[in-house]
Amino acid sequence: MNEYNIMLDAKDMPDAWYNVASVIPEPLDPPLHPATHQPVTADDLGAIFPPSLIAQEMATEEWISIPGPVMDLYRLWRPSPLRRAYRLEKALGTPAKIYYKNESVSPSGSHKINTSIAQAYYNKQDGVMELTTETGAGQWGTALSIACAMLCMRCTVYMVRVSFEQKPYRRVLMETYGGIVKASPSEETDSGKAFLQKYPDTTGSLGMAISEAVEVAAKSGGLVKYSLGSVLNHVCLHQTIIGLEARKQLESVGEYPDIVIGCCGGGSNYAGISFPFVPDKVRDGKDIDFIAVEPTACPTLTRGLYAYDFGDTAEMTPLLKQYTLGHNFVPPGIHAGGLRYHGVAQTVAALTKQGVMRAVAVHQNPVFDALMLFSVTEGIVAAPESGHAVRVAIDEALKCKESGESKTILFNLSGHGHFDMTAYEAYLNKQLHDYELDQEVIDRAEECIPKL
Repeated sequence: MNEYNIMLDAKDMPDAWYNVASVIPEPLDPPLHPATHQPVTADDLGAIFPPSLIAQEMATEEWISIPGPVMDLYRLWRPSPLRRAYRLEKALGTPAKIYYKNESVSPSGSHKINTSIAQAYYNKQDGVMELTTETGAGQWGTALSIACAMLCMRCTVYMVRVSFEQKPYRRVLMETYGGIVKASPSEETDSGKAFLQKYPDTTGSLGMAISEAVEVAAKSGGLVKYSLGSVLNHVCLHQTIIGLEARKQLESVGEYPDIVIGCCGGGSNYAGISFPFVPDKVRDGKDIDFIAVEPTACPTLTRGLYAYDFGDTAEMTPLLKQYTLGHNFVPPGIHAGGLRYHGVAQTVAALTKQGVMRAVAVHQNPVFDALMLFSVTEGIVAAPESGHAVRVAIDEALKCKESGESKTILFNLSGHGHFDMTAYEAYLNKQLHDYELDQEVIDRAEECIPKL
């Protein structure tokens, strides 16, 4: 076996996703209808989602089979490698063992395609031929554009304006795969026009882009459905292929993680790497340190309010019990665009609230310090989002150096940074700013959160 890359044979790829909702110690609070504040029904969700995905969103069974056609598409790049970071360990002088799951090898360059393929498949099975969505940094928009191209469907992406301007080649990549990309907020939806009228100079936010995409689907009469790249239960479900593979790969070399780390915006890649290990801690009492890493500029889990809140700025989505900075939150234009969401997956929020997981927040300059070290030791230019996981993996390895402990650290490398050279250039030119979110911004969030 290659001592650096631990591969898994395609025939051993997991054929079912893991549903963490089946094992959360305290049951999840139900999503609420945005108007009535009553628990949502399948009929309520039918305006924007297809029946198959609604069933997965509400599922309580522990395992959900992956359809054969989805498995066939997964095999274009899965199983993805698990790599032992020997050179990074040596550079740090740590006794810790550092492993990372490399999701940057996918056609889209990130983990997002694990759910875009599944969502496009289920939509098409239910007769839908057009999807609309939002994207921050562009990884999700790219992934859905690819999935729709593979399944001969149309795709429209509302891209947060600051990322649209920072990352023009992400837009070109989406368009290469047939995606129609619009800077958000736009003049093409009622919600977009309202945002521009109220905030004419806004850099945009994922909450605004979600509002636009949801509006298009809701007004289409069922012809267009909405697709989300993070947060919801079925999205996190599809991503568990990451952790399930990593578990098998670690077992093949006689290892098991003491620490599991992932960057966290909406929560999808963090859920993907961590959820398959959660039952070991909840049911069997294993001592696993689950760490979600977020930016100090958008400290949802570390400083947000635990409350019901909308997923979008125009208040069209169901209310989810989550950690939130308020659905009106417009984050600073940091370069980790995929980590600028005001809320987080209710499953990640619940597990954090219940003490199964914990969260830390880091500044972007230390993140890029870690990314630079990672690039010269492991040879991979990682995405700024993934750099948050790299940063904390290094921090935990340095703690082991101090204590002399040989812990096994597992983190998810959620994507490459080939379209993030503007961010790397800003770092190299010492033009990156570290943002500490003002407390008054968080205080204002409480004003916009529904009083239930």
